[in-house]
Amino acid sequence: MSAASSQVPAHGSPLHEAFVADVGSAIVDGTYPAGSRLVTGELAEQSGISRSAAREAVRVLESLGLVGVRRRSGIEVLPAGRWNVYAPEIIAWRLAGRGRADQLRELSQLRGAIEPLAASRAAVAATDDQRREIMAAVTEMARTEQHADGTEYLDADVRFHRTVLEASGNSMLAALGDVVGAVLVGRTQHELMPHSANPEAVRWHHDVAFAIASGRPGEAAAAMRRIVVEADEAMQDAARSAV
Repeated sequence: MSAASSQVPAHGSPLHEAFVADVGSAIVDGTYPAGSRLVTGELAEQSGISRSAAREAVRVLESLGLVGVRRRSGIEVLPAGRWNVYAPEIIAWRLAGRGRADQLRELSQLRGAIEPLAASRAAVAATDDQRREIMAAVTEMARTEQHADGTEYLDADVRFHRTVLEASGNSMLAALGDVVGAVLVGRTQHELMPHSANPEAVRWHHDVAFAIASGRPGEAAAAMRRIVVEADEAMQDAARSAV
């Protein structure tokens, strides 16, 4: 499965998934503000799904922290402070809506904190298989860099960053692979990625891979930091140009 197709995990039938996406994105975008009351029957009728399927979908939204369900008071939309902001679904919905600028800023700040650290740790802790996987991903990125807004480049980029996080040997850093993957996918899906990759950015990915392979943590962290800064600047420029 490609990175693009795996951005939002599947929860059931296409109608069920569409219901989750429609209601979830409407909550994230403010169409259903915090404190709103939702009625399962009305939502089911509007979406053309059964009430039982709608109840299942509401449970998914509840697991994401978007709604609270109480036996007598029904379904209440919860404030943003209750959302599972690390969930790929919520990241995707924020990137697609009015909260895109805030989501890009927050994700870039998070990446700037965790990815240089992960690269540094990977230079010490990566297994031989992980080093080979990181190098293979970089090679694929270089091969497809003239089509950087395509699926092949995106998949290699996601694989690179996810493997670096896993190679850190820190399970909490590794668990953020879906978060970083979601922003990379969102960058491509929302046309914030240039058709041709920045050659310097591709070279910095190579620098990270070689530093990890050679056991040089400081160099790995410095190159990863340059990658994150360049990605943030490029996305912000693209977002401003699209306004």
